[in-house]
Amino acid sequence: MVKRGRIVAFFLLLLLFIGTIGTTIQGVTKDIRLGLDLQGGFEILYNVEPVDEDQVINREVLEATVETIYRRVDSLGISETNVTIEEPSRIRVQLAGIDDQQKARELLSTSARLSFRTIDDEEIRINDQPLKLDFDDESNEPDTEEGEIFNATNLVEGSAKQAFSETNQPLVTLKVKDASDFANVTEKVAALGKGTTSEGLRKNAMVIWLDYTEGDKYVEQVRMEPTEQDFVSAPSVNERLMTQTVQITGDFTIQEAKELADILNAGSLPVNMEELYSTSVGAQFGEQAMNKTIFAGAIGIALIFLYMMMYYRFPGFIASITLSLYIFLILVVFELMNGVLTLPGIAALVLGVGMAVDANIITYERIKEEIKSGKSTMSAFKAGNSRSLATILDANITTLLAAIVLFSFGTSSVKGFATMLIVSILVSFITAVYGSRLLLGIWVKSRFLNKRPGFFGVKKEDIKDIEKGEVVEAKVFGREFDFVKHRKKFFALSIALVILGGSFIAFKGLNLGIDFTSGSRVQILADQSITTEDINEHFDELGIETKKVVISGDNKDIGVVRFDNVLEKDTIAKIKNYFKEEYGSEPNASTVSPIVGQELVKNAIYAVAIASIGIIIYVTIRFEIYFAITSIIALLHDSFFIVALFAITGLEFDITIIAAILTIVGYSVNDTIVTFDRIRENLKLKKRVKTFSELAEIVNKSLMQTLARSINTVLTVVFAALMLLIFGATSITNFSFALVVGLIAGTYSSIFLAAQLWLVWRGSMLKRKPIQYVEKKNTGGPQV
Repeated sequence: MVKRGRIVAFFLLLLLFIGTIGTTIQGVTKDIRLGLDLQGGFEILYNVEPVDEDQVINREVLEATVETIYRRVDSLGISETNVTIEEPSRIRVQLAGIDDQQKARELLSTSARLSFRTIDDEEIRINDQPLKLDFDDESNEPDTEEGEIFNATNLVEGSAKQAFSETNQPLVTLKVKDASDFANVTEKVAALGKGTTSEGLRKNAMVIWLDYTEGDKYVEQVRMEPTEQDFVSAPSVNERLMTQTVQITGDFTIQEAKELADILNAGSLPVNMEELYSTSVGAQFGEQAMNKTIFAGAIGIALIFLYMMMYYRFPGFIASITLSLYIFLILVVFELMNGVLTLPGIAALVLGVGMAVDANIITYERIKEEIKSGKSTMSAFKAGNSRSLATILDANITTLLAAIVLFSFGTSSVKGFATMLIVSILVSFITAVYGSRLLLGIWVKSRFLNKRPGFFGVKKEDIKDIEKGEVVEAKVFGREFDFVKHRKKFFALSIALVILGGSFIAFKGLNLGIDFTSGSRVQILADQSITTEDINEHFDELGIETKKVVISGDNKDIGVVRFDNVLEKDTIAKIKNYFKEEYGSEPNASTVSPIVGQELVKNAIYAVAIASIGIIIYVTIRFEIYFAITSIIALLHDSFFIVALFAITGLEFDITIIAAILTIVGYSVNDTIVTFDRIRENLKLKKRVKTFSELAEIVNKSLMQTLARSINTVLTVVFAALMLLIFGATSITNFSFALVVGLIAGTYSSIFLAAQLWLVWRGSMLKRKPIQYVEKKNTGGPQV
């Protein structure tokens, strides 16, 4: 008799899910912070260096620097700011959603140290001697030898204001701590006389510098264009000025005077900052990338849902419900974490849906097996859930290890991908395992599904008679394959691919991105189709030599330009202004110093090595050392294959490909673990294996039993990755390509390589070390 109350409870739960998601999803997505690549902005990594030899860069100094940076950024009204300290002496600044990136960049880069100096250059002498101003008052210690006579230490903090002169000209006013000190200084400068030097410069000029550096010369800079000058003003001093107010005059606009006052009030940086890495994304680029990637993700997820319902029927429908809940919960958790959603983060979310399906597939395949063996729906449901849980746990922990390593060694955008992947794995346990079990359990316990194998995608003629002891034969597409028989062919194919890939890497090499080689990269978005010749002509006009130009985009409207050298800030500003006027969109620009490039290579090697060690330890604990070593060989095979393919195709190899490789490492081991788990289970059923033929039979049977699961899992994950490749943003095209290839390679190595290697290795030791499992005594617990 069908228990209708349970079915009613299911639909009430379904309505609750739909209502909760429908009424809150807009608020959740609205509150999630978007990364630079989705809304525009820029990121800079600075190396903090001491101002002088005596200064020690410690945590206190770094925190003081961060505080000053925040005050400066606040003056621009930028809400989404992230300034982080990276040990031992680096600061990463991320500013999202700003209109004028160049202005903000200049605001960050200036140290804002005011220096009042005379025109004491080598070419200018008074009686053939450098100007010296000696004060009796020891409270004021001008650096007279180098020309500095007053600095920011003599000024009242936060006293800068934008004001107007008597002629209504914008200027900046400051207050000095001691009016007599300023009076002494002005008296000495005024005494230099009102005449001019042989170069035509006023002798009594007081030059006010912002971030004076050794070697700057007023006599040289005064002849430059105003926009290229580093001094802000050079007023004449004709008399002793007994005042607490200092005026900085110049050819300012009101906005420029206000910005100067804001910088001075924010305070000077207590350190020097050297730019090691920077990347900027125009707002139009960000919006386009987000829209395309969300569209690609939606198609990928829809295909996964459709495939699950077609193949697994009613359980597939349940999986679609729990996966929808899974996506919602991930967004909620990410919002509660105050995480920043990046383009790779969206890719991780979509990929996570495909990987979360794996837990459902493992369980549903088990349930189908039990139904085919002749068990009742209730018994099949219990046995399927019980036997699949340990496999799911092992598979996901190995992927989690790879994600944690990725987070530890990755840069900011890669960290975003890793964070989303970690959250995805953890949330999938709640939804794909327990959520699916709960919802499907309601229907199973209602007895509605009794004697309805079609609801699970099982044909009645495939069900065996359990009382007659009939055994379910593992078949896929109605056939049984002998993989073990052809193992030498698979080994030969893998060896050939390794030799081919190794040859390309050795003789052709990788097309390394600026992440690894250092240099600059500019991505231009045009309002029309463009050619390589168009881009080269533009850069010829700018007088800038390019290394390589690649045209991409659906309408050939994106040009990616590589430079061997790290472009200066002024050069990047010139490029941005030029192409914004030319095409109406500000280009993206990235620069990487050689130091950062070397560190990324080192961190990538560490990441793969540590992930491999972690996986070996875990698999050894859960299985045995032979399983662990062969699984590592398989994942190294997959990683190498991705690298080799990039060498063969010549596609750019950047830091996101490392993220893809580590994801594949986790997935490959995930797939291999599922196969090994079934081999171990069948070995326990056999209890004792003494010959190679017996072991080969068990391995082949295990491969056939898990083949449907392997095919379905790779199909669902590839659906997601393939849609990102076809419809996603250009900036993650190579990343998506690496995922698609790696996912297929991971499935190949699990079926045709890892298990076969284990068979050959373990089989060679059977005579001296046979496999045997002793059945544990029954503890009286419930048996399925």
